[in-house]
Amino acid sequence: MNRRKFLKTAGLGAAALAMSGCLPELSRADLKHKKPNFLFIFSDDQTYKSIHALNNPQIKTPNLDRLCARSTVFTHSFNQGAWNGAICVASRAMLNTGQTLFHAKSAIDIASTPLWGQTFTEAGYNTFMTGKWHNGKDTLFRSFTTVGPYGGGMFGSTKAAYNRPAEGNEWSPSDKTLKGHWRKTEDGIEHSSKIWTDAAIDYLTEKACSDDKPFFMYVAFHAPHDPRQSPEKYVDMYPPEKMELPPNYMPEHPFDQGDHDIRDEELAPFPRSEHAVQVHLAEYYAIITHFDDQLGRLLDALESSGQADNTYIIFSSDHGLAVGQHGLMGKQNQYDHSVRMPLFVSGPGIEKGKKIDAMVYLQSVFATSCELAGISTPGTVEFPSLVPLIEGKKSKLYDAVFGSYRDLQRMVRTKDYKLIIYPHNGEVQLFDIKNDPWETKDLAEEPSYKDKVNELLDILKEQLRQHDDDLEIDYSRYKN
Repeated sequence: MNRRKFLKTAGLGAAALAMSGCLPELSRADLKHKKPNFLFIFSDDQTYKSIHALNNPQIKTPNLDRLCARSTVFTHSFNQGAWNGAICVASRAMLNTGQTLFHAKSAIDIASTPLWGQTFTEAGYNTFMTGKWHNGKDTLFRSFTTVGPYGGGMFGSTKAAYNRPAEGNEWSPSDKTLKGHWRKTEDGIEHSSKIWTDAAIDYLTEKACSDDKPFFMYVAFHAPHDPRQSPEKYVDMYPPEKMELPPNYMPEHPFDQGDHDIRDEELAPFPRSEHAVQVHLAEYYAIITHFDDQLGRLLDALESSGQADNTYIIFSSDHGLAVGQHGLMGKQNQYDHSVRMPLFVSGPGIEKGKKIDAMVYLQSVFATSCELAGISTPGTVEFPSLVPLIEGKKSKLYDAVFGSYRDLQRMVRTKDYKLIIYPHNGEVQLFDIKNDPWETKDLAEEPSYKDKVNELLDILKEQLRQHDDDLEIDYSRYKN
């Protein structure tokens, strides 16, 4: 079946695939003697509070909900930070090298660094990638045996897509003439999420039919990164006036967090009106629901392939997003909405419906997948496997997690508290995460929390040392 013909068939759904007779059903005996497959599904800019079944009744995510129900879910998964405004570059560099923030920056470009996909290729897997990469062509083609259609960091739309809503701005998420996620294909203009899904289903079908080798698929969506576009059907699901504002909504952030005028922050006018935030939330939820439908197509195709029982599915996102929380629109900050993302693991032997609250880093999926596959984890990988948590052999991996953004922000978070410092202006924040999960009340200046600030500063100092962070910080500025 050629690719063009298949892509048309794929639109008919998994039932059409099964009827084609192309996808043989494997017996349990066959699966027992075959190495497991891996399907990694990665969204972009998807905050942890964006899944109906877990924590957000406003959003419609039926396919993420069904994946959640059959997965072990890590409720406190974090990204360690970034060295520039494009948070996804650092997140993906850490993901594909398995190295921590201040090591991954150079490691991603060193030819001798074993990469995630490359590790599976060398272990005898057919490896495939489609979608967003953002870490250079050399690393992309070194990582995978087959590379489908792919794109860079983001898809620019017309200028009218930004700083909206504004008077006279008629920008529409469903207007296919405005480029962005609306991409030209052989059959017309399609959304990027559909293009990546079509390519993944195509590969899944062809490999399931023709090759006995296990597969490792890396399917990276650009959604829900702005410009947040989706077909009219999805836009209509979310009238802006019905969007509930989050408890931590603010017209503006209380101080300059370091990148107050970065592109992400210019997506909405200052100050952030309630209406502006509602419009952005509506478009954010719409593109996530559209992505969710594409995810459903991919999950259905996997079921029809006969490979589902022998496939580990890992779902996550590179980081979160503010979308009006704390007066911010982007992800260049250390609040949970921006540093925390969903993380699901499902597959053979993985407990369904289990939730693990231990703090972990997203980038542990490299080592986790190696352990699940029974292949050696490269010695360069620093983020540890999550398998001991999945199997209940450990209750936690860390007492504290660390966050960094350029030279402008440093953060340490324990189970109950978070401390953020801003070296460029001397600001400090303390939040009681346990009792204030939306991070609405800064306790740093409260006399009764003096000892807690000092305690967390000491932990932060040790975290910087452990991570080879050479930023010089005068800790006395923050101690009471």
